[in-house]
Amino acid sequence: MTHPLIDRLTSEFSWPHLDSAHDVTEFTARPGVHVLFVPGDAARNLETADVAVILPELKQAFQGRFDCGVVGDAIEQQVREDTKVLKTPSLIFFRDGKMIGGIPRVRDWDEYMARITQILAQTADA
Repeated sequence: MTHPLIDRLTSEFSWPHLDSAHDVTEFTARPGVHVLFVPGDAARNLETADVAVILPELKQAFQGRFDCGVVGDAIEQQVREDTKVLKTPSLIFFRDGKMIGGIPRVRDWDEYMARITQILAQTADA
């Protein structure tokens, strides 16, 4: 996490920084819906900063229907492979420990709203 807009998510918003597989499992296994923000390399991918700005706005727009955590560099590759959401930056949604959807790359606002609404409507068994 070398970009100030990513650092802001953990410092200003107090989102957890998930540095190990254990951290990810513990975060996603809690009741409710949780979003993993997988930033990718902010120095090489300009979309990373965009998603770091958009995600808090999405969280607010959905009025607390999910919480968010930031995946650390050390486990990013593992998370991407485990979830099959390979492109970054990405938002990976979990309910009660099971993945229910993912959104790779930056999207326009309307697409985020439609896709997140669809993802939140799914059950963990889907």
